[in-house]
Amino acid sequence: MRSALNPRSALWSAAVLPGVIALMDLPAGLADPDHPPLSSVFIGLPAGRLGELLIQRRGVILRLHLAAPGIEAASVILPLDALFEVRVQAALRLWRALTGRRPGLDPAILSSERTNRLILALRALDGLDAGATQREIAGVLFGPKVSARDWLTHDLHFRMKRLVSFARGLSEGGYRRLLLHPFRGR
Repeated sequence: MRSALNPRSALWSAAVLPGVIALMDLPAGLADPDHPPLSSVFIGLPAGRLGELLIQRRGVILRLHLAAPGIEAASVILPLDALFEVRVQAALRLWRALTGRRPGLDPAILSSERTNRLILALRALDGLDAGATQREIAGVLFGPKVSARDWLTHDLHFRMKRLVSFARGLSEGGYRRLLLHPFRGR
């Protein structure tokens, strides 16, 4: 029997999702004495915890990866890789939230247009798996019924071809690119 998942359970990984902020203890002598680093108590890090953690600040849930247990003065790990810009944006959101500023929008949130396209793609795949034709699926998804005679030259025919191609790409592993949204080219 499958147990119910806690909605605050961490079901992601810092290695996979670039919006996760990796934290470690600040190396000795690195902090500016006039501006001490934020302590783990202020951030709300549980003592001795290691691995993924969700925290909520100013109405925003932030994903953290604790690289070492017992972090006293937190610092952010920013690998100089192709996703550096994404990681910097995530770190800035954390810093803003912790210092009482508005963290800003999460750049990884899918737009409503993108979400709608993903829903249409999944529905198209479901229809194809059920044995429906692209013309039948187009009628269900987009409303207007197109006759078999007009189908090959109708705009919906080409729209469905693009949608099915997109959907098949997602089902063949392309869904992993959603983790890098909106940074698909990386």
